[in-house]
Amino acid sequence: MKRKLSVFLVLALMLSLLAGCTSSQTPAETPAKTPAETPADEEKGTFKVGLEAGYPPFNWTQADDSNGGVKIDGNAEYAGGYDVEIAKKIAEGLGKELVIVKTEWDGLLPALTSGTIDAIIAGMSPTAERAKNIDFSDNYYKSDLVMVVKNGGPYSNAKSIQDFKGAKVTAQLNTFHYTVIDQIEGVNKETAMSDFPAMRAALQSGIIDGYVSERPEGISASSANSNFAFVEFEDGFETLDDDTAIAVGLKKDSELKDKINEILSQISEEERQQIMDDAIVNQPSAN
Repeated sequence: MKRKLSVFLVLALMLSLLAGCTSSQTPAETPAKTPAETPADEEKGTFKVGLEAGYPPFNWTQADDSNGGVKIDGNAEYAGGYDVEIAKKIAEGLGKELVIVKTEWDGLLPALTSGTIDAIIAGMSPTAERAKNIDFSDNYYKSDLVMVVKNGGPYSNAKSIQDFKGAKVTAQLNTFHYTVIDQIEGVNKETAMSDFPAMRAALQSGIIDGYVSERPEGISASSANSNFAFVEFEDGFETLDDDTAIAVGLKKDSELKDKINEILSQISEEERQQIMDDAIVNQPSAN
């Protein structure tokens, strides 16, 4: 009986040791995921750009990929325009896939600072006020301010901004375009509007007499609608250089800034102007 008990104890000890060895190998067979394997890195190869897709010829929405249109993320539509072409060049230079994120104007800065997008390429001027919250690349376009009015109307032959005394004038919400209206003596400064389609509709219906924009948008508006014209002033608005320039918006201290500046430096002024000329011709409303 003692011999049988001893044999039983030996067998039990061997089984216990064997079970212990098996248990100690389990972690090695099913290792935990390393940080590099987590879902946060799945979109590492994308360059997410925010824009309105509603500010032709800088950016607009279209139904297909004609004229180089890029599909809007989470949307059946596409985005085209000057900003989209610049974004394509930057994405190519970065070696990343371009993703267009259609975003309302007021949502662009929050989307950038929250990390929803990597850059704003939306006809945005690098004003001192915006530079408090985000960084900007070197300029990729520069333009002058104009007033879009009714073709043949009482203001279509204006030479000075002061010729708009008594006129009902507006501009886009949260832009410096709206602030310069204060330089017109006796103007009826109307409530700022959310986007350019809204201002065009207001002008068409007579709610306003004119709206402030940049020259490319003025060309766009008059090309899209023969009832519109734009006034280039002999005595125009006083602006800072940064007010009439266009740059890429980036998060503070973004590692992309130097590389994007390098890419932009390789786009000549002639090529930039050709891209803009093509955008004016290709905008959907002008066809």
